[in-house]
Amino acid sequence: MAAMASLARRRAGDVFRPEAVRRAAVFCRGFAAAADENDVVVIGGGPGGYVAAIKAAQLGLKTTCIEKRGTLGGTCLNVGCIPSKALLHSSHMYHEAKHAFPSHGVKFSQLEIDLPAMMAQKDKAVSGLTRGIEGLFKKNKVTYVKGFGKFVSPSEVSVDTLEGGNTVVKGKNIIIATGSDVKSLPGVTIDEKKIVSSTGALALPEVPKKLVVIGAGYIGLEMGSVWGRLGSEVTVVEFAPDIVPSMDGEVRKQFQRMLEKQKMKFMLKTKVVGVDTSGDGVKLTLEPAAGGEQSILEADVVLVSAGRVPYTAGLGLETIGVQTDKAGRIEVDKHFMTNVSGVYAIGDAIPGPMLAHKAEEDGVACVEFIAGKEGHVDYDMVPGVVYTHPEVASVGKTEEQVKALGVSYRVGKFPFMANSRAKAIDDADGLVKILAEKETDKILGVHIMAPNAGELIHEAVLALQYGASSEDIARTCHAHPTMSEAVKEAAMATYDKPIHI
Repeated sequence: MAAMASLARRRAGDVFRPEAVRRAAVFCRGFAAAADENDVVVIGGGPGGYVAAIKAAQLGLKTTCIEKRGTLGGTCLNVGCIPSKALLHSSHMYHEAKHAFPSHGVKFSQLEIDLPAMMAQKDKAVSGLTRGIEGLFKKNKVTYVKGFGKFVSPSEVSVDTLEGGNTVVKGKNIIIATGSDVKSLPGVTIDEKKIVSSTGALALPEVPKKLVVIGAGYIGLEMGSVWGRLGSEVTVVEFAPDIVPSMDGEVRKQFQRMLEKQKMKFMLKTKVVGVDTSGDGVKLTLEPAAGGEQSILEADVVLVSAGRVPYTAGLGLETIGVQTDKAGRIEVDKHFMTNVSGVYAIGDAIPGPMLAHKAEEDGVACVEFIAGKEGHVDYDMVPGVVYTHPEVASVGKTEEQVKALGVSYRVGKFPFMANSRAKAIDDADGLVKILAEKETDKILGVHIMAPNAGELIHEAVLALQYGASSEDIARTCHAHPTMSEAVKEAAMATYDKPIHI
């Protein structure tokens, strides 16, 4: 039972219940006394920052948001989540037209890639969404300051504006929402031409013949998929023994096989020890992670996708004494407050999953605390999605984690090969896997590999949030024919037996 206690869902009151005295102090600090002073100042206009700013304004707090980029939405909207999903969709459409349409009776005499048009569609989506956030700021009366902000005191932020001037923004409560940046590798210089970050990989002027991806995480596999579908020969170099190490082991193995079927090559347990860009392309010197004989791998473009690190450079954290950990993440308490009173931090700048939706939840909870209310975020309930094809989505514990906890459990699985909708559309790779505590049937984790796993996973997120059992899902009517029936069947397999396999 001690192990199960560690698995118990952390409800709002359990995780973030502020002491009455402290909450009262924060609440009193939360409202501006002077006309030129804000109740809340948010540094950073990404998913965490802009959501925090809007929520603060909705709670009646005078709010200003500072963003250095000049367009709102942060990395996610401008050079991350949104443009990558646009290219993933466009490249998937091309790949389907080339490889799948003929079996559905749709044939072309000629099929070609118009890369500039593809990029234009991506850019149109990004610009429309960034303008939409500015509209939400106006609607909610959030003041928007374009420029780079840095602390001059715990209640003052000096902003070098994009217009060339400087202004000081004052606030009773300041939230650091500056996100993260690309993690660099020793000896590998990103020039966004031959050696690119994810930002450069979103704007290549032509399809490279050979693309090497350093890092087999979410971003690397997604961008590798984009260019692989468009014709690149993609090789993924990964130091670790597995791709996406946070993924459930069984699902990971099937996922890697699917990517290999798509002609993506993997070099695991391999490190990059040298880079030569003197010629037309790039020559990487590789060697086994444990040491050994070196080899040369040539590429037209190399994508560095070895993770991300908190972006806090130039903020003046040292000026006001904000503490960070060894990884550069800002240390916060259960209410997102730093060691400096009135200064908070959220999103990628603090510990926890570096995901846009996690940052949004942080932002809402943070301003709720500032306003004297209750807030909650349970990082165990944050879903993760790899937007390849098929997609892989998960929430809760992996089987390896459950085993490590010593919890007795059951596993239920259902393949999409036995799902009628998946068979009807001829897209049946993948499975649903559910882990539940043996004695109580409480769901501990759900893992889905499917064409639309990122949409299917939220039924599982809600189930975990409310402490549901696998039988609860199994006895819930699911429309037929749908992909979601596979979730129901996997739940049936967990507590009893499935029908269709």
